[in-house]
Amino acid sequence: MKPDSYYITTPIYYVNDKPHSGHAYTTVLADVLARYQRMFGRDTWFLTGTDEHGQKVQEAAAKAGIPPQAHVDRTVQRFVEAWKRLEIRNDDFIRTTEPRHKVIVQEILQDLFDRGEIYRDEYDGWYCVSDERFFTEKDLAAGKCPECGRDVQRVREANYFFKMSQYQDWLVEYIQAHPGFIQPDFRRNETLGFLRKPLQDLCISRPKSRLAWGIELPFDRDYVTYVWFDALVNYISAIGYRRDDARFARWWPAIHLIGKDILTTHTVYWPCMLKAMGVAMPKTIFAHGWWLSGATKMSKSLGNVVNPIDMLERYGVDPFRYFLMAEMAMGQDASFTEEAFIRRYNADLANDLGNLLNRVVSMTGKYCDGRLPAPEPGAFQQGPAAALLAQAAAAAAALKTAVENFTLQAGVAQVIEVVRATNKFIETRQPWTQARAADRGPLHTTLYAAAEALRICAGLLMPLMPGKMTDLRAALGMENPMTVNPDELTKSEVLKPGAQVAAPGALFPRIDAPTPAAETPPPQKVPASGTVGNPEGVLAYEDFAKVQLRTAKIMSAEPIEGAVKLLKLSVLMGDERRQIVAGIALYYKPEQLIGKTVVVVSNLAPIKLRGVESQGMLLAASKGECLRLVTVDGDLSSGAIVK
Repeated sequence: MKPDSYYITTPIYYVNDKPHSGHAYTTVLADVLARYQRMFGRDTWFLTGTDEHGQKVQEAAAKAGIPPQAHVDRTVQRFVEAWKRLEIRNDDFIRTTEPRHKVIVQEILQDLFDRGEIYRDEYDGWYCVSDERFFTEKDLAAGKCPECGRDVQRVREANYFFKMSQYQDWLVEYIQAHPGFIQPDFRRNETLGFLRKPLQDLCISRPKSRLAWGIELPFDRDYVTYVWFDALVNYISAIGYRRDDARFARWWPAIHLIGKDILTTHTVYWPCMLKAMGVAMPKTIFAHGWWLSGATKMSKSLGNVVNPIDMLERYGVDPFRYFLMAEMAMGQDASFTEEAFIRRYNADLANDLGNLLNRVVSMTGKYCDGRLPAPEPGAFQQGPAAALLAQAAAAAAALKTAVENFTLQAGVAQVIEVVRATNKFIETRQPWTQARAADRGPLHTTLYAAAEALRICAGLLMPLMPGKMTDLRAALGMENPMTVNPDELTKSEVLKPGAQVAAPGALFPRIDAPTPAAETPPPQKVPASGTVGNPEGVLAYEDFAKVQLRTAKIMSAEPIEGAVKLLKLSVLMGDERRQIVAGIALYYKPEQLIGKTVVVVSNLAPIKLRGVESQGMLLAASKGECLRLVTVDGDLSSGAIVK
């Protein structure tokens, strides 16, 4: 991939199902990353689409009494409409039933067959209809499919096989030599673990007598192509492979975003196929985690799938997009509950970002007749306003790095920290007091600096919430609020003094959700004793009851300059954000902490460590040289009382 080009793909989604939050997450994530790259000035191409062949489609069409093509033409609209509702700006949408794709698949098959990479043989083994995959006896889990747990069928038939096994040693060496090829690292290790076992040749055909709905093999009309050998080719057929060499060279290699459940097909099958074709490897295959319902993966069969359209109708597209990006650390699993959505919405968007806009606009209206005031000369060279804008510029640089390193959640958290810092800046500077002074310069600097920080934050969050951030930037009097120039994200004094500000209404109205009353433990009676007081080292219940323990979710973590053992953490405790300094840097890297739900002593008086305020204390256990944080068992919301 050339430095100025960026090609990103989602998996192509199987049309025999409705889009759910897992599909929505991958697609929104790809859209957000593509929007950031466009905003940073890179030549960008974003591909998504649908996988429309296979046995499940054939069976569903037969059940509906219509041809398979008519069935997929109807069901594909679910995805097309969902992506429109989610404001996905993909550059192309490919369907595997399109002629432009089918002809490339057949040409690849013929070429591999002619070069002896594909051969015919008898197969005798187990087949899973749901996953449309063959398994050996040793692969089965208690006699069932190791992937989905369903029953398998014994199948004996002649088929065509791709000589995948001959590429095993090469693939292991390639993965080891290219650490960025499979990410995160633990998925890379998972693939290498899979490759410790002998790699089998891949069955790439299905007889038409059993499955007729697929791309016909060009060298044997009695067979169709295995759905994965067909589907994976979409990544190159869509950008001109074997048709437009210049276009293909412009975009390939790609960044593939996938769910962890299709890791093997993308990190084993696909590289071996490309090697046989003589095509360069993808730049990166990034496998994200699953959205969980409680502690369980979302599954249609379990009936716990969240419909993204339902969430859009209740809360709007931008908050839904924000939640998907801010809640899940890329690569890790995350819990999708309405409670978690409301908690983050209120904390980040209503309490912090929306409140900041309301304060800036209302005070500008009250004290400056609704027009942005001019700051004092030199206000952004040193002092509190300069420090605030420097923090905003640092967040912009950190977010750009986070986009490149697939740590988007951490980058977004830094932007929200700037929002919080701006609210604190207003509280410290007290413009309502400054407005009573004869010298209006400090007041004007305060309001202008807060508006500038808000402008930068809105620009940084534009790829996540394009509609709401356009409204926010328009409220600050910007002439072209939809266009974010990357240079403006690190500059100050971009807003024009004298520009009219106007409140867009409640940008993020707070969502009220019923909260169960906290249970207070009943007082415990102290047993009668012949002695007065407690034995040495024994704590009376009345004293222990003063300690308040609550759960908190770690949103960001970073080292403290000059401190070897300390990390500065931002944690979410219910609707409240806090900063905690913890002496755990020798035991945890910052990126390992993001997303963890920990236990915090919540009613400690704030103290300063190395000049950084700490508003609580984490609980941890240690033995010898080992230290581990106290975390909760299973899914539990932040802010819960620990009893």
